[in-house]
Amino acid sequence: MTSARRGSSDAGRLRLAAAAALVFATLATGVPPAAQPPAALVQVDAVKREPVVQTVPVIGRLVARREGQVAARVEGPIETFPVRVGDRVSEGDLIARIEERLLGAALDQARGRLAEARARTVTAEAQLALARQERERLAALKSTQATSKALYEDAVQSEAIAKARVDEARAAEGTARANLRQAEIDLDHARVTAPYAGVIVQRMREAGAYAKLGDPLVRMIADTGLEVEADVPFDRLAGLAPGVAVSVDLDDGTRHPARVRAVIPEENRLTRTRAVRFSVEFTGGAAGLADGQSATVHVPLGRPRQVISVHKDGINRRGEETFVYVVEDGVAKLRSVELGDALGIRFEVLSGLEEKDLVVVRGNERLRPDDKVRVGNGGGPAS
Repeated sequence: MTSARRGSSDAGRLRLAAAAALVFATLATGVPPAAQPPAALVQVDAVKREPVVQTVPVIGRLVARREGQVAARVEGPIETFPVRVGDRVSEGDLIARIEERLLGAALDQARGRLAEARARTVTAEAQLALARQERERLAALKSTQATSKALYEDAVQSEAIAKARVDEARAAEGTARANLRQAEIDLDHARVTAPYAGVIVQRMREAGAYAKLGDPLVRMIADTGLEVEADVPFDRLAGLAPGVAVSVDLDDGTRHPARVRAVIPEENRLTRTRAVRFSVEFTGGAAGLADGQSATVHVPLGRPRQVISVHKDGINRRGEETFVYVVEDGVAKLRSVELGDALGIRFEVLSGLEEKDLVVVRGNERLRPDDKVRVGNGGGPAS
């Protein structure tokens, strides 16, 4: 009996000693020996206040800023026509060549006429010098009574006529020089070249055909300078002005940033729409795009409004409840939130959060209210 009591007393003393050691360890370290789980590593994203614009999709199309017919600028038979439909040309590349022999002969004629006009100018200037010399000689004799007044007046008139002939010869020389320049230009225009870089989409003549001045030879499109044109209803033009940023979706599912370039001041009376041109920054280039290709423009409905938004990765749902974890003094606090419209990778917050609140967006799957956390991205936005 005594041994049993002694054993029981010893066990009690051991339990008391263990309890005392536990209390001592807790007081010394602030953490019980059976420590709580370490603070969870999380990433956070700040709640933002940002402008948001409601948009409506409007169907548009890609249009080339430069496209049209390339015409012959001189007459003559087409000697060579090296381009074909589908060929890509650079600015200045040869499209067709007009027969140059007649143009070369016209250039030679123009040079000869200019030389003839110059010779006539020299002759007229010499005759003027002779008439001036005679008038000056008679003027000197006039004071000595060695000549008559009539002879002197005739000399003055002869000088005036010679001067007029010089002016006439110089004018004729100017005309001949202009004709020579025109002949040189015509010969240069025998080479029909691409006025800009693009693609040949139609040939309207063939080699050997006679081209008249202004006849179209090819039609080409500058497909590297495409923009979007959309017919926007008149009641949705309020948010559109030159420079306003929008987004454009192509039929391959890609989205590209764009800006309003111009609102055309002409309204379609039947559809009550106006054409709007958008300059698009095609991410990844414009390869494979075509004039007339379908595009969807997200047109703003009005002026931007300021909203509070939270990153989508911070949203948790349980039944009909929507909540987030907000980091406050190293602790994850549960917040019930009311959300509005989706804004890309973010949601509009109607209630429950304030600007600059730090919401957990990574590592929130296993969090419980009031868990200790440590931020692993320096408090910056989630990647």
